[in-house]
Order: sequence, then C-alpha cells, then structure tokens
Amino acid sequence: MVTSTQSRRLTGYAHGGGCACKIPPGELETVVSGLMGETAPRGPGELLVGLDDGDDAAVVRIANGVAIVATADFFTPVVDDAYDWGRIAVANALSDVYAMGGAPVVGVNLLAWPRDLLPMELAAEVLRGGLAVAREAGCHVAGGHSVDDPEPKYGMAVTGIADPDHLMRNDAGVAGVPLTLTKPLGIGVLNSRHKNTGEVFPQAVAAMTGLNRAASEAALAAGAVCATDVTGFGLLGHLHKLARASKLTARVDAAAVPYLEGARDALAAGYVSGGTRRNLDWVRPHLDADGVSEDELLLLADAQTSGGLLVAGEVPGYPIIGELLPARGDGTTLLVR
Repeated sequence: MVTSTQSRRLTGYAHGGGCACKIPPGELETVVSGLMGETAPRGPGELLVGLDDGDDAAVVRIANGVAIVATADFFTPVVDDAYDWGRIAVANALSDVYAMGGAPVVGVNLLAWPRDLLPMELAAEVLRGGLAVAREAGCHVAGGHSVDDPEPKYGMAVTGIADPDHLMRNDAGVAGVPLTLTKPLGIGVLNSRHKNTGEVFPQAVAAMTGLNRAASEAALAAGAVCATDVTGFGLLGHLHKLARASKLTARVDAAAVPYLEGARDALAAGYVSGGTRRNLDWVRPHLDADGVSEDELLLLADAQTSGGLLVAGEVPGYPIIGELLPARGDGTTLLVR
C-alpha cells in the first residue's frame, strides 16, 4: 500500500533512530548517580524499585496488595511510515511494564512535532498507530502532552499494576539459572539500513510492534523473578546491568542467539549505528569474549528498539541463549563464547 509517508521520509528528520538515540549508558549513569539514596518522602506508597539498579520501570507498593508500575519512553522516528512508528513507540513503552511482570492500565502520549516542516495529518497517523497498539494491550489512552520541536519524537508514559510479591527485577538473578530471549536480535542494523536506503523490512516492523505481554505472562507462570527488556543498550548492555545488579556473571552462547532475517547482511554492509558501537565500548571492560569476532559482538550489542524480554529462567517456547554464573571476582559480568 502506498501511503503519504512515503513521500516524506520521517527518518530523514531525525539525527538517529529509535532507541539507538538513547544517551550512552555510561553517561546516563553519571548524570543520575546523585539522585540515588535519597530519604523516602512521606506519602501513601512504598518504593520497591527505583533508580538504584537502572531497572525498566519504577514500582511503588500501595494498599491492598497492589503495586503501581510507572515508566516513560519516547524516541525519534525509527521507520518512515507514521502509523508504524506510532505502533512501535507504544509497544516499546508498554514493554517496560511487561518486563517488571506488570500489566499496563493507562498511557498518556508524549509528542514532539516540527509543525512547520511536517503536516499535522502525519502526527495524527502516529497517534493513531500508538492508540491501536495500546488497545491491543487493553491499555487506556487518556490525553498526553505535545510540544513544537525541530525533530519529531513520540512515545508514551505508562502506568500499570503488578503483584508486589511476584515482580521480575533485574537484581534478582540466581547462579545456575538459564537465560531466555523472547525476540530475535538484529532490529538495530535493519533499522539503520532502512534509514540510509529506504528499504522496508517487514520482519523488523513485525518484531518491534509485537507486544511482550505473552512472554511476560509465560515468564511469570514459569516462576521467573528476574528479567529485563532488550532495547537501546543492546543484549550485552542490558545483560551487563542485570548481571551487575544481581552480583553475578552472565554467559552468552553466541551461536544460540536468534537473529532476524537480513541482520547479518545489514551488518556486513556496514549499517551499524553509533549507539551500537557505544554499547559495545561501554561493556568491553567487563567482557570476556576470547575467540569471538568483532562483528559478532556488534550484533550482540546492537541497539534494539522494542526488543524482547531477557529472562533469568526457562520460558517454554523461547530459546535459551546462556546462563547466569557465580561472580568471577575480577569485574567480569559478561562471558561470550
């Protein structure tokens, strides 16, 4: 189908695409380090998950055995189709709630739009796509906030609920437990190729718009208590954070990691984002990858947008890609073979 977005390449209005535009993890941790360890304010809730380990969302216990899960996520266009971009952005925002073992309840839109450069009809398509995915998830959408901005950005702030006694956190890993990945990697290199050439990759769009709801529910049913989602910091970046928070080392079997069709071709053609290279640079001091090629490591560090869940535990129907091991004691959190 030909759409009006094809004559206006949305990715051309952004300096980067999707979660690859995140502030590099090392820089971000430095910025927020002074915000940790504050005395809890008086209020009706108990903070269960906050800034300390860089988890996917904040969790606050309230009355009657209920916890509120709160997150926000937005980014520049990752595809040229406005409707698909909206779908991807909201699936990505909802993923943070699913990664904690929660269910989204309500979202509010976050929209930045260059109104002198792009027609508002395209903005309406972005919002329509976001609404479609929120409805698929059973999540209300109730307004939001918009600003006039030189660069288009879209996402959502999402509030969900969870059982405070059955959360999935990134600091609850246990040695000897397998690692499960619920979506293939390669989204980042395919999106980079799309931005540079205009080629459309339906397999990448399908992966990015797919909800992590079923994977989250399956992980909880299997008894998982530790998980994260794989987004802008890549598999290696998010796994490093999980292993570090859990005081463990994580082993990745590179041959077991699934990839989208075309991902290796895109890598070979040089479509690697700056965000992916920064991810690899960030984890390299904590990485033991003797015998593993630089190309393989770049794929493992590939900056994903709306990627899958990385679960500490076996989740039926999804591939096991490694294992959590006792801490090595030398600062190594990642072992890739």
